[in-house]
Amino acid sequence: MPLPAARGAGRAGTTTARRGKRDRAQSTFYWMVWPAVIAFFLFHTLPVLVGIFFSLTNYAGYGAWNFVGVSNYVNLFRDDRVLQAYGFSFLFAVTATVLTNLISLAIALGLNAKILARDFWRGVYFVPYVLAILVIGYVFQFIFSNSLPKILSGIPLFADNILTNETWAWTAIVALAVWQACAFAIIIYLAGLQTIPREMYEAASLDGAKPWKQFTSITFPLISAFFTINVVLSLKSFLQVFDPIVALTNGGPGTATESVTLLIFRGGFSGGEFAYQTANAVIFFVVITVVSLVQFRVLQSREAEF
Repeated sequence: MPLPAARGAGRAGTTTARRGKRDRAQSTFYWMVWPAVIAFFLFHTLPVLVGIFFSLTNYAGYGAWNFVGVSNYVNLFRDDRVLQAYGFSFLFAVTATVLTNLISLAIALGLNAKILARDFWRGVYFVPYVLAILVIGYVFQFIFSNSLPKILSGIPLFADNILTNETWAWTAIVALAVWQACAFAIIIYLAGLQTIPREMYEAASLDGAKPWKQFTSITFPLISAFFTINVVLSLKSFLQVFDPIVALTNGGPGTATESVTLLIFRGGFSGGEFAYQTANAVIFFVVITVVSLVQFRVLQSREAEF
């Protein structure tokens, strides 16, 4: 039988060994995390700080510059072109978000049902998400400008190239953006639907609940968290729309489909408005952040009610 002193020494040795392992684990953790933190600071935080600095100047992207204070920010609220771009971006984003979630949820409900070759169709619907949107955009451009005017020549709206219609050109961009965005949203909704036990639907059927009642009382409340994720991500992404516009209309006709991101790109990199559009980018960042936070607050409160 070991002596008490020997037992104490053994416990002390075990404690020291555990402490050594914990210290090594913490050291490994920091060595893994710090490179990512440094890279994030260098390639994200630092450029943001530099951008905020230049937004307070009159820098054109080249040559000398001087501090102008907040005059860039004040002028943005007086610029009709900027206000039009914000109006278009929000109209586009809200419309595309609503359509994306309605279509995606309907398709996800169908795929979640007992249909033939369900896994195959899941893969088919996800294909648009992995394709280059700029390349697909040029395909859609050909369809809208050449195919549809011939196929739907009897419909006045499509008799001519809709992309040249100042009033309706934005709907073609919505069609392309929704077509691609549905792919990701469908996968999110499918993940949520698969968390619902089948027994709940069977019990509801025995109680006489119709499909619509099952959807409103069981399905939607239980996937409300997934709905929140899709809505927030969709609206944020659509507010920053760029590639579909470049591929289809390039902001035209005129400036009818010019989004905030396209305006920032044009003015900042080729229009000699680097500081001015940097200030626009700062405001746009704040707007997107506020909109996302409000969405989370409102939608998560609805989850709590469910």
